[in-house]
Amino acid sequence: MTEAEATYQTGKRVLLAKPRGYCAGVDRAVQTVEEALKLYGAPIYVRKQIVHNKHVVRTLEAQGAIFVEENEEVPEGATVIFSAHGVAPEVYEQAKQRSLKAIDATCPLVTKVHHEAKRFAAEDYDILLIGHEGHEEVIGTSGEAPEHIQLVDGPEDADRITVRDPNKVVWLSQTTLSVDETMETVARLKKRLPMLQSPPSDDICYATSNRQHVIKEIAPECDVVIVVGSRNSSNSVRLVEVALDGGARGGHLVDFAHEIEDAWLADARTVGLTSGASVPEELVQEVLAHLAERGFTDVEEVVTANERLTFSLPQELKRDMKAAAAARD
Repeated sequence: MTEAEATYQTGKRVLLAKPRGYCAGVDRAVQTVEEALKLYGAPIYVRKQIVHNKHVVRTLEAQGAIFVEENEEVPEGATVIFSAHGVAPEVYEQAKQRSLKAIDATCPLVTKVHHEAKRFAAEDYDILLIGHEGHEEVIGTSGEAPEHIQLVDGPEDADRITVRDPNKVVWLSQTTLSVDETMETVARLKKRLPMLQSPPSDDICYATSNRQHVIKEIAPECDVVIVVGSRNSSNSVRLVEVALDGGARGGHLVDFAHEIEDAWLADARTVGLTSGASVPEELVQEVLAHLAERGFTDVEEVVTANERLTFSLPQELKRDMKAAAAARD
């Protein structure tokens, strides 16, 4: 039986979203740990999860990375890598005090938001940071100008905001939010603060926006959408929400294929599949194999954008790699 005949008989298909998976910032962060392990040898310490994905963290641990919560857990003089989500200035100072060799794997798009926060604070603006309380990225950005920044955690939070001068206020955002919910929050804020300024360029990263856009495209056709990603991954969690808001009858977040429950697929004919920006493609392929075993053999990739952006490795790491290469020559 051909694949087309099998699909005709089962009527089951997968709409595979593209873009999906690794963004440029995640790719850079993971490469940073891998290259540091090769260059300096194990162990390499990483403050917080380098990216929010269980599989990636386990894989790097197996190679010799040790994940810690704070700099105090890193032996004095050792190498520490800061995660893709960014850190507050005080974290750099702590590393300096402990004579740590710090390598900053912060995503450049997060760094951009940090620079915006510092610039607007220097101009004495009140800064409304739209984001999720407790998220590492929000903690890092807030640390750049704590006296100037107020967190706005969703549209409902907009009504409690107070500012010193309604003519001198700007909003910034966490890079991994729902685009629609962020715009709803901004609209609520502007009702109270008509002079509210927007960031010079979009703070929500291109990868987050692109992954949400393609899910919106396929969601109305899907009985269920499966998002591969970890529960502490903000952009992955948002993809499930976007799928449900976009018309999917069901939506689920899984780290691995074996977590998919047959009950989710029982009456499904069309399954949407995507992955968060910190998810390696091999996990998506395992889900496709899992679905194929259950009759979902027709896979149609739906492409709404082609991503070509790449980021170079951190300067401090590149410098040491270059020196090591020169020493070998």
